Amino acid sequence: MASPFRRDDGSTVVTQDRTQPSAEDSLIARYFKPLATDPGAFGLVDDAAILSSSGDDIVVTTDAVVEGVHYLATDPPDTIARKALRVNLSDLAAKGALPAGFVLTLALRSKEDSWLRPFADALGEDAKTFGCPLLGGDTVSTPGPQMISITAFGRVPKGRMVGRTGASAGDRILVTGTIGDAALGLDALTGGAVAGALVSDPAARDLLASRYRVPQPRNALAQAVRDHASAAMDVSDGLAGDLTKLCAASGVSATVDVASVPLSAAATGLIARNVVGVETLLAGGDDYEVLCTVPPAQSDALIAAGRAAGLPVTAIGTIIAGHDRPRFLDGQGRELTLKRLSYSHF
Repeated sequence: MASPFRRDDGSTVVTQDRTQPSAEDSLIARYFKPLATDPGAFGLVDDAAILSSSGDDIVVTTDAVVEGVHYLATDPPDTIARKALRVNLSDLAAKGALPAGFVLTLALRSKEDSWLRPFADALGEDAKTFGCPLLGGDTVSTPGPQMISITAFGRVPKGRMVGRTGASAGDRILVTGTIGDAALGLDALTGGAVAGALVSDPAARDLLASRYRVPQPRNALAQAVRDHASAAMDVSDGLAGDLTKLCAASGVSATVDVASVPLSAAATGLIARNVVGVETLLAGGDDYEVLCTVPPAQSDALIAAGRAAGLPVTAIGTIIAGHDRPRFLDGQGRELTLKRLSYSHF
């Protein structure tokens, strides 16, 4: 509890009784200490943690999700928690890394149980599901918007992380899952054209909204990516823009057969009805699929690994020599002019 002391000038100052837990300590103990089951977390009583490497390389990635930018103020807290962790797990998957743990920073407007309880419960469930325990972090107050920042750690055998720089001419371009659903889900949630087009199909609307709110990181394919891919990254800002980044890092170019880009039934239907154009899907972002380049002799093995994991892996193009921007070709081989390649924060 607070205790007063008197200055020389006679004024009274209230100080915090350090024998009592602060509101922040109580919040951490109530919601997040139960998640910190790894011995290296020390039960969250220290201001640092230990992550054993076991001779592996440690892969480090960090992403923040901000209210009004990465999630909507009306999104349920459990989906916000899952998204905050999963966007980082997606990065680890694309590096061929197995999750090892994460630290969490929360900037909160308030500490209402009605928000924190489902947030913490969902975060704990995902931490257990993906084998990525909470190791520590920080909580701060903010007048808003809220922000959740996670730094995740993964393990790979020494020298085996899959970067963006290894793509070579002749490699096939592969992508997991389907592209564009999250962008359509955001449009549906914010009352855009997709919302109007799916009034009579709530199941499709809910499916697309779920792809935006709760990404599906492809950690089941991490080892296959590590074993077969020459370069890889996750699709966070948009397939077109992220492939452009990968090609620039590797000093190559690419051709993409847009007709081969995997789409969900909902996305295919919306394109067929001219509700959205293909650029929306290629540049929309929030897919959190793995985009990788694979030598031709190994591409079938990666596709087969996806099949064994119940996850489609689709070849969509080829890496070519050169430094030009990747070319996106329609079914007749004509180049599409994309006004926008990806989402950009600035």
